[in-house]
Amino acid sequence: MTEVFPGVGLREPAEPSDLVTAEKRLGRSVPAELRQLLLESNGVIGHFLVNTVWSLDRIVETNLYFRSDETFAQLYMPFDALLFFGDNGGGDQFAFVRKPERPDIFVWEHESDSRRWVARDLRDYLGRALRTGDDDWYQP
Repeated sequence: MTEVFPGVGLREPAEPSDLVTAEKRLGRSVPAELRQLLLESNGVIGHFLVNTVWSLDRIVETNLYFRSDETFAQLYMPFDALLFFGDNGGGDQFAFVRKPERPDIFVWEHESDSRRWVARDLRDYLGRALRTGDDDWYQP
């Protein structure tokens, strides 16, 4: 990945046992593409140190928080159908749709609570997010 996208940072791989624990805590499986990536690099650091793909720990903690925080429940539509895994560095989050399960990636724009399609799968997302170095690559 670093050969194709210079300046991208990779982390040490996640342990398979950590993925099993994470899925139990989340109450759902991690999409196969994301699982494979995390086993190769436990997160991807994009341009300007943006967490293009979070570490497994952050994926778990953020998703559990978003689903359980009472303030979020009052401000936003439910997050149960989404599995967040990355951000743009400015508050917008990227997620897989888990209900119904599909490979598409959506952005949740925190200021408007909109959820919009941005990539057909994780590979497409990484290509778009890492190609330009622009944190707002997903904006129309």
